[in-house]
Amino acid sequence: MKNETYNSLPSPCWLLEEKKLIENLETIAYVKAQSGAKVLLALKGYALWKSFDTLRPYLDGCCASGLYEARLAAEEFGKEVHTYSPAYKVEEIEAIAAISHHMVFNTPSQFHCFAKKAKEINSNLSLGLRVNPEYSASPKEIYNPCGLYSRLGTTLENFDENLLPRLDGLHFHALCEQDSDALEAVLENFDAKFGRYLSQMKWINFGGGHHITKKGYDLDKLITLIKTFKTKYNVEVYLEPGEAIGWETGVLVATVLDIVHNCIDIAILDTSAEAHMPDTIIMPYRAEVRGAGKAGEKPYTYRLGGNTCLAGDIMGDYSFDRPLQIGDKIVFEDQMHYTMVKATTFNGIKLPDIAVERRDGTIEILKTFGYEDFKNRLS
Repeated sequence: MKNETYNSLPSPCWLLEEKKLIENLETIAYVKAQSGAKVLLALKGYALWKSFDTLRPYLDGCCASGLYEARLAAEEFGKEVHTYSPAYKVEEIEAIAAISHHMVFNTPSQFHCFAKKAKEINSNLSLGLRVNPEYSASPKEIYNPCGLYSRLGTTLENFDENLLPRLDGLHFHALCEQDSDALEAVLENFDAKFGRYLSQMKWINFGGGHHITKKGYDLDKLITLIKTFKTKYNVEVYLEPGEAIGWETGVLVATVLDIVHNCIDIAILDTSAEAHMPDTIIMPYRAEVRGAGKAGEKPYTYRLGGNTCLAGDIMGDYSFDRPLQIGDKIVFEDQMHYTMVKATTFNGIKLPDIAVERRDGTIEILKTFGYEDFKNRLS
């Protein structure tokens, strides 16, 4: 993309590149065709619903984390809706059950409490239980759903066999942006603990964290694992990739507002790691900046900071071929997944607008945020 394109955008702005999104979807479609698995869009990671027309032909539906995501899936995607929540609220069960195709409970107690009512509301609803295989190779403990003391999923010790006559499927989630060798190890542990029940199931959901569209991912192994599992247990297999759909499909464009020198040069941007790229602080990880290198790698090094009062609102230290100037554009790579779904208006900072570059190169502004968006979420 030409630099003048970024200069023409509002700032800050998320820019989805439709061509790259379709390339990811074609990889997903290949996995589906070769393995027979169904693939759902994980709305918790990517919920840019104005792109659903592009996604819909390639995917089987959406997985939702509660009522609002389930409604979005039903209203805007229009295919299968799979809903899982760590704990459902009494007042939301009726609405969730009415629009879901699969409803997954976190514990036997939640199943006993709500499954009967949910089934009465929607007789076609398929009921499932999330289980914890108690194994994960997650790179960060904060993202490890199978870690010690995890609240997510039912361990074998707490599994209630009285549920079996009403259970259609089991769900597990144990990965975080990992390759198929990690899935292979999880499946071994899942099978060892819960294999005795699998022949009674109609479907098994392998959850998310499958980094299918990352360069170097072993697609052949994933396909083999799925086919082998399906044949062994005669079940439908679902995957719920979140980051794999939006992986490297767009950027966050920001502008240099000021440059401060305090022992080092610091560029203050009109975006925020805390408000707009929270995983760079939470995980943490260093977002790539187009045209930049690591500190000291190129002649001019700057610390990039956000325009909030949080001292730690820092994107990191980057080096450039030339000195930065006020008004320069800074382009953060790979900012489509787990960014806009988590963004806040902390400090009253403006949310980035949302744009898409269509396959023909035209730019469309999908959403512009302003003061009312900040005001209306408060009271």
